[in-house]
Amino acid sequence: QMQLQESGPGLVKPSQTLSLTCTVSGGSITTNYYFWNWIRQPPGKGLEWIGYIAYNGIIYYSPSLKSRTSISSDTSKNHFTLQLNSVTPEDTAVYYCVRGDYTDYRYDYWGQGTQVIVSS
Repeated sequence: QMQLQESGPGLVKPSQTLSLTCTVSGGSITTNYYFWNWIRQPPGKGLEWIGYIAYNGIIYYSPSLKSRTSISSDTSKNHFTLQLNSVTPEDTAVYYCVRGDYTDYRYDYWGQGTQVIVSS
């Protein structure tokens, strides 16, 4: 059974870097043809796509966050990570890691989400 689990600090100070890891079980992150996403939902707002790393290592970022975002993976640990630099309180959100399927571009597996609060 495919499972995704986010982990990382729940509280980050403004101007610091938010770092999250998504550990995947039940399948390899290098399996064709999946792409591994970070998506967030600020309080009272809709879902916002942050970026993804694909099974072949290709990475795409949201244009609005690209300058502050870095996504990477460690295939030996079967996990992928998100780093968001220079955070502000507007980055407060529930952060999800999500698997996408290139064959139909559906998001088919979601982590439970992790709350991150940016506050001093």
